[in-house]
Parts: sequence; C-alpha cells; structure tokens
Amino acid sequence: METYYPPVAFYFSVKFTGISDDELDTHFQSVSGLSVDVQTETIKEGGENRFEHVIPVRTKYQNLVLKRGVVTDSKLINWCLKTFQNLDIKPADLTISLLNEKSNPLMTWNVVQAWPKKWTVEDLSAMESKVLIESLELQYQTFSIL
Repeated sequence: METYYPPVAFYFSVKFTGISDDELDTHFQSVSGLSVDVQTETIKEGGENRFEHVIPVRTKYQNLVLKRGVVTDSKLINWCLKTFQNLDIKPADLTISLLNEKSNPLMTWNVVQAWPKKWTVEDLSAMESKVLIESLELQYQTFSIL
C-alpha cells in the first residue's frame, strides 16, 4: 500500500482569464476566501414549542483575498483601478491551481464572475525593512473544483 502525503499549501498559481498573461500577475503570497456555507432559516412549529426546523435557504461565498508584493505596471491592478475610478465593472473568471513539485496542477478551483471590491497597500514605514504588500479583495459568484 502506497503512503499518502497531503499536498503542501505554498506552491500555487492564480490565472485571470482575459485580464493578464504576465507571469507577475500569477504569483501571490497568499489566497484566502475559498469558502462556501449554506445559509439557513429557522421555522418554529405551530402549536409545538419544543421544536424548530432549520431549512437550507441559499449558499454564500466569502470574498476572495489575494496578497502579493506590489507589482508596478500590472494589468491586473489596471483592471481593478477601472472598477474603482470609473465603476467600470467587468467580471472575470480565474483559476487557482495547487501545484506539485513538477508544477503540474494537483487541484484546481475555477472562480466565476469575480470583480474587484477592495484594494489595499500596506502602510509605508521607514522603521521597517520589508516587502510592500498589496491586497486585492474580490467578490465572486461561485467556484467549482475541477
């Protein structure tokens, strides 16, 4: 019997469809928000005070948060700025791939209809010597695992 080792979480890539083919726009420090939960509604049973029924209503997806070192002249950030400055919202699909040691995808998430909701740059400080990190928060419709 072959021993199974869970994959490492630090080797992944993010690719935006139709936004940028630049290699710098595929590397991120972290990705969070690949999460879904079912919202519920509680219905009290009429005449019977001991019971409540919990009914599933809809699924809700968290915002996707991507972090990386600041990239100058990024097509991805230009896409975000069009949303923030002109409210020119053009949703895009993206794929997040967990990679093995040979750079082949082990697992891929397809995120549908993502659009920029928030963009932040960490504080500038002359007291610290570290990489300047930008954070991109995306709202999206759904995701599937390929």
